[in-house]
Amino acid sequence: MANEPKARLGILMLDTQFPRILGDVGHAGSWPFPVRYAVVPGATPEAIVCDDIEPFVQSFIAAGRELVAEGCTGIATTCGFLALIRPRLAEALGVPVAASALEQAGIIAATLPPGQRVGILTISAASLSPAHLRAAGVPEGSSVEGLEESSFAQTILGNRRDLDVAQARKDMVLAAQRLVARHEDVGAILLECTNMVPYAIDIAAATGRPVHSIHSYLTWFHAGLQPPVFAAP
Repeated sequence: MANEPKARLGILMLDTQFPRILGDVGHAGSWPFPVRYAVVPGATPEAIVCDDIEPFVQSFIAAGRELVAEGCTGIATTCGFLALIRPRLAEALGVPVAASALEQAGIIAATLPPGQRVGILTISAASLSPAHLRAAGVPEGSSVEGLEESSFAQTILGNRRDLDVAQARKDMVLAAQRLVARHEDVGAILLECTNMVPYAIDIAAATGRPVHSIHSYLTWFHAGLQPPVFAAP
């Protein structure tokens, strides 16, 4: 439609078939502003999280260039593990890139009282390497809790067509409770995985901690791409 607002934010999607429920980064209804998506063929969750990302770098760049050519002035992705390639994406695309929810860890840490730190929930603690954390600027000493054995992780990493939302919610709450039980100094929780956002409210209620995610990150990011307009007094 000619009168539809143009999307400033372009989102590079993994090649997935699991349900993108409301709240998920890949569900357009999750955003209070227009977004434009581009799928990177072959970049499945397992390939990006568990295998070598290098074979897909040029495909991410190509898809990003298409989004920029269509008018997007900022680029994001749908996987926290893509923090590793953010510098190369930004250099190749020539626009700001917000590749991973993990990139806000330093800002979150700066808001916490002395003696508290950020705790990270990730779909795979075994795959989330020190290199990923360094690339995203995650402060040293941040606690990490994985969901490798959960039904949620098996659905996402296995790229299955069916998602048990009720079980995924239980998986999230249990993992978050483990995180704060093992690390009582966790003052805020950061969700690495972009598919965890629908359960953020449940995690917050179960732990009493603030919960940050790709949704909070990209809402902030988009506010810079398209500043709000306020009526004159």
